[in-house]
Amino acid sequence: MRSRMSRTLCLAYTGLPLIALMAIAGCERAANVGRTPDLTAPKESADYAAMTNPPLFIPPGPATPDAGASLWAGSQNSLVRDRRASARGDIVTVVIQIDDRAEMQNTSGRSRSASDNVGIDALAGLPQRLDPMLPEGASLADLASAKAQSSYKGSGNISRRDKLTVRVAATVLETLPNGVLRIEGSQEVRVNYELRELTVGGFVRPQDIDRHNEVAYDRIAGARISYGGRGQITDVQQPRYGQQVADIVLPW
Repeated sequence: MRSRMSRTLCLAYTGLPLIALMAIAGCERAANVGRTPDLTAPKESADYAAMTNPPLFIPPGPATPDAGASLWAGSQNSLVRDRRASARGDIVTVVIQIDDRAEMQNTSGRSRSASDNVGIDALAGLPQRLDPMLPEGASLADLASAKAQSSYKGSGNISRRDKLTVRVAATVLETLPNGVLRIEGSQEVRVNYELRELTVGGFVRPQDIDRHNEVAYDRIAGARISYGGRGQITDVQQPRYGQQVADIVLPW
């Protein structure tokens, strides 16, 4: 009786965290019933922090003539100023054009056969004495015989294609000691009850930014690109939490 009660208490204590987790997840989903997904506040992003907190030290630029009407003025409105992102808080456009295709096909085969025969023809005259005592047709000369054969064939085929074409503005968060820029950007688009999120981050060399202040995604080192969403459609496409837990726990 005591062991049964202890097992019951053990199962109850073990299941409480799981039940609490499922309840919290259910409340989170229930909070979005009948309402659109919330957009992230721009002021909570790292982009805003970089724009409102300039670097402590700004290296001096090249000297320019003291002429108010000169085309070579170093101000932001200059016609000849380099407008490419170069410092913390600057904005650069990231062009993402992913069109990758991968196809792999593997075929393997294996075959093996073996045959063994064991017999005793002479052993101090014992086989000759014992053979007449054995059943008809039996002999120690053919004591044991074994044969084995195995074969295996396998084939696999993988075909995958990823295509994504977007443009997103990213902000320079910092300039590393070697001059490389660390950038990060995000974009959120809400259509009806579905929110699409695009995030990009990585490291860019200033010379890889073209004259239009754009940089291709394949020029970003350590690129981290995420394109997903949240909302009613995404929620329907995901399995329920109970099913996900069951897939992990159940052995079949």
